[in-house]
Amino acid sequence: MKPVLYETHAHTPLCGHGEGMPADYAAAAERRGLKGVIITEHCPMPESYAHQGRLGRTQMDDYVRMVADAAEAWRGRVDVLLGLESDWLPGMEHWLEAVHSEADFHYVLGSVHCNLSDYREPFFDSDPVAFQKRYFEHLAEAAETGLFDALAHPDLVKNITPHDWEVERIMPTIEACLDRIAASGVALELNTHVDTKPVDEWLPGPQILARAHERGIPVVLGGDAHQPEKVGQHFPEALRLLRQTGFPAVSGYRHRERRDIPIRDAIESLAEHARPGAPA
Repeated sequence: MKPVLYETHAHTPLCGHGEGMPADYAAAAERRGLKGVIITEHCPMPESYAHQGRLGRTQMDDYVRMVADAAEAWRGRVDVLLGLESDWLPGMEHWLEAVHSEADFHYVLGSVHCNLSDYREPFFDSDPVAFQKRYFEHLAEAAETGLFDALAHPDLVKNITPHDWEVERIMPTIEACLDRIAASGVALELNTHVDTKPVDEWLPGPQILARAHERGIPVVLGGDAHQPEKVGQHFPEALRLLRQTGFPAVSGYRHRERRDIPIRDAIESLAEHARPGAPA
């Protein structure tokens, strides 16, 4: 069976905390038995915001060219697609509309980076539970802007004050926000990067993932790879979790259009790659 899955969340040195060029990520995707990789560098921010590990305001052309060069070099072997991970905060809509118009992106991943000072300073008021609720409300608002195809690491807030995280305590708020996300048509990312996270589970955790399934919210797999070796990390286990939760498909994007891959096909494609005699 031919590869069908993409790594949908990967970074480059242009953000200041990524390692490896897009071609290195393509090579890793081939080793993992993936069809392709979408490079999703952190978007530039307005002058009033801190840089905090993202594309500089004049680097978009360099970024687009870097991805295009890798796409050409790997043509016919691995798809290398241009994407973007865009931060959303209240009032960012016009800025992001302009940024998203600067290139022909295949996929735009929306993030509410509640760990950064530009978010925490205005919204954290010493009550961690209120902060968690506010974060999910902002996640729903981000979905409703229509700017994004999917939302990255949907319960990132659990890692801010992990000792205060009790998902069931705020589940009514989460469920109301998931209702809004479902109505928006935006997907959720199942982010498999947990190596350095204080809460030892993927994002979102299984309780939120189950509620997303109940509401028919599509899910995209993303390794949040900042090094090539993290491409496709834990995808086989993540697919099994999605199947156990009841998801019939995992989603991907090309030309900003969602494409659904049956879970059974995705699992089989990776299993076939791992069989003896398959390419290393």
